Amino acid sequence: MLFHFKTKSFMFLLAYVAVATSYYFSGKTTDSEGEELNYDMVSPTDYFLTLFEQPDSNKADKAYNYIDQNWKDTYQILLIETAYFSQNSKNALKLVDLLEKKTDQNFGLDFDKWFQWYWNKAVDYDEDYYNFKAKLHKRIDSRFEKYFLNRSEQSKIRLDEVRWGGVLQDGIPPLRNPRMLSSDKANYLRDGATVFGIEVNGEARAYPKQILAWHELFTDTVGGENVAGVYCTLCGTVILYKSDFKGVKHQLGTSGFLYRSNKLMYDRATQSLWSTLEGEPVIGPLVGKGIKLEYLSVVTTTWGEWKKRHPDTKVLSMQTGHRRDYREGVAYQEYFATDDLMFTVPIIDKRLNNKDEVLAIRSPKFPEKNLAISSDFLRKNPVYKNQLGDIHFTVFTDDSGAHRVFKTKENSFKVYDGQSTTVDDNGITWTIEESKMVSATDEVFERLETFNAFWFGYQAAFPDVTLIK
Repeated sequence: MLFHFKTKSFMFLLAYVAVATSYYFSGKTTDSEGEELNYDMVSPTDYFLTLFEQPDSNKADKAYNYIDQNWKDTYQILLIETAYFSQNSKNALKLVDLLEKKTDQNFGLDFDKWFQWYWNKAVDYDEDYYNFKAKLHKRIDSRFEKYFLNRSEQSKIRLDEVRWGGVLQDGIPPLRNPRMLSSDKANYLRDGATVFGIEVNGEARAYPKQILAWHELFTDTVGGENVAGVYCTLCGTVILYKSDFKGVKHQLGTSGFLYRSNKLMYDRATQSLWSTLEGEPVIGPLVGKGIKLEYLSVVTTTWGEWKKRHPDTKVLSMQTGHRRDYREGVAYQEYFATDDLMFTVPIIDKRLNNKDEVLAIRSPKFPEKNLAISSDFLRKNPVYKNQLGDIHFTVFTDDSGAHRVFKTKENSFKVYDGQSTTVDDNGITWTIEESKMVSATDEVFERLETFNAFWFGYQAAFPDVTLIK
């Protein structure tokens, strides 16, 4: 999500934050709805809140001296975020000097290192941090306040790892019930263009990367199911969820925030924040209600391969109602071209490059088990057999590099044509479809739902994941 640039220079990152905050905090004393934000500094967090506003020198000195003289370790994350968001570079340097004095760390303006250092410590913030975060981000978008205010008892993730990504709520506009075209009308697409393909109850759809990267989320009804497809451009995941849960249709959108560089969604009804990778609420009143959306498979493939398999497929139209440059490769061009991260994570696992693609293998039946299989490994091993708990599965990787995974019991397959036909060890021919694979003797193996991801983001979310490469 977010702004299209890379952050190799931490001074550049500081400049970005200054520009972004000066834009969103224009007016300085009002929120996005014009409400007055004059603080009399009646609580400790108010002293921090005033320091990124470019206050007058007397007010700034009062706030700075209070923090210095009444220091608590619970102030560490407040001071890190205050310095990070400060609109005044001189003030930011002064705050960093205080931070270094109080923590015995020496990271200067390298905020990635400050965040990583803090994230690898035991949590030591208190519930006031939720209200600080609410008031701080309210100045960007008044809707952000509800994400955090008084929600310290409604959270299952570390709040310090929730970071603003640079946009307002739905500032990257979701596509709701988007216009679709028949495959023969999609003249704008090259056969080699990357698409994210889905099939729900026999209805096939294709969502080109060159369009979806500008919107990151779509909601629609496909195959009679209400679905939400969420694309986290930073972490490389496209996940399709059934958006109904026990009779409730959750209207999901883009929150503007990240957790470990993974996009956080929100729901309109309660403004709870939702995990993209888990499909469940992680901060807000829906936490602890047993809500976990069912996810379906997404295939990352080429337009040519998808329409050959699904000649009746529908494909996203460029007539989205928004003006964007939908040419292939334009969105996030610099980000996708390097291995650099836009937002860091607690630990960089160097077993693969940050943006090497992996296939995520999980099942609600075995939530403690989690496999990430390198896509490069699977391209070299187009028929790959393994198991998750007692689920035996086989991954078939076709000539386009797309992965399809099926619950194949203890069967083994020795021949695969790289398309839709495979032969098992007993010489029986099987046809590979989207939802199932069917043998010449009418035996059926069901699909195991999977999705692709960048290694760094998936490993950050699931540090104990087993990697196969």
